[in-house]
Amino acid sequence: MTKQAINRPGVLVPDMGIRYPDDPFERLVHVEQEDSQQGRYHFDDTYPYLDKSFEYKLNQIGGFVVKWLLVTPFVNRLFLGLKIEGRERLKRWKKELSGGMVVVCNHVFFSDALMANHAVLPFRRIHVPMYAKHFNGSMSWFLRAMGGVPIPEETSGVRGFNEAFDTFHKRGESILVFPEAVRWNWYQPIRPFRKGAFTMAWRFGAPLVPLVITYRERKGLYRLFGPKKTPCLTIHVGEPIFIDKTNPRKVEVERLRAEAHRRMEEMAGIVENPWPAVPADEA
Repeated sequence: MTKQAINRPGVLVPDMGIRYPDDPFERLVHVEQEDSQQGRYHFDDTYPYLDKSFEYKLNQIGGFVVKWLLVTPFVNRLFLGLKIEGRERLKRWKKELSGGMVVVCNHVFFSDALMANHAVLPFRRIHVPMYAKHFNGSMSWFLRAMGGVPIPEETSGVRGFNEAFDTFHKRGESILVFPEAVRWNWYQPIRPFRKGAFTMAWRFGAPLVPLVITYRERKGLYRLFGPKKTPCLTIHVGEPIFIDKTNPRKVEVERLRAEAHRRMEEMAGIVENPWPAVPADEA
C-alpha cells in the first residue's frame, strides 16, 4: 500500500494511478537506450567529469536554448503551471551565497532539475550529480546540457568526479542534489535522504538551500495547456541552512540531513510524514 502523509488542510495529493513501492530507493524510471548511445560512455577514470571539449561547449550552447527558451516557458510554465515561492529569501543572504551553495529538492518530475535551477539561479548553470546509466540513454545530451555529471559506477572514477566538484566550488558555482536518490513522479511525502548532499555541503562549507515541489489543482487558463488530472506545480525556496564547522563531520552531516528534511516537510504542508529522514539501512 502506498504510504500517505498526514497533511495540513488544502494540501493536494495527486492520484495519478501510480503504485509506489515500499523501498524508497526502488527505481521507477528506467533508462531509454538508443543503439547509438549504448556503451558510449564508461563511468570510470576515462569519463570527462570536468569536460572541456569543443563538443561539450556546443552542447551547453544548444542546451541553453532548449532549457530557457523551450522547456522553461512551455513545459514548466504552461503545461505544469510552475510557480516559484520564497525566492526573495535568498536575496537577504546574497553575500553568503555568492561563493556557491548546495541545493536539495524532492525528485518528482523529469524536468525538476531545471525547475530548481530556475528557482535559485535563473539563466545560470548549476551542476547536478545524476544516475550514470542515463548518460548512455536517449536523453544524454539534455542531461549534460542541464549540468548533469554522472555518479561513477567504478571506484576509479571517484577521483575525477570529486575533482570536478572541487573545481565547481572553487569557481563559486552551485550544486543541486536530489537526496531522495531516485525519481518518483507525482509523489507527495518527502522520502528518506541519502547523506551525499550533506557531506558535500560540509566538505565545501557551502550553505544548504532546501527546495520542495508541491501540487495545485489545475484551474483557469492552465486547463487549456494540460489534462485536468495533471496537477500544476509550485516550487518553494527555503531559508539557507549554514554549516557549523565546530561540529565533527559526522555530527554535522546528520544535523544538516535532519534539518533539511524537517524544513522540506514543513514547506510541503506535511504534519506527519510516513518516512524518516534517515533510511532504514543507515539507521
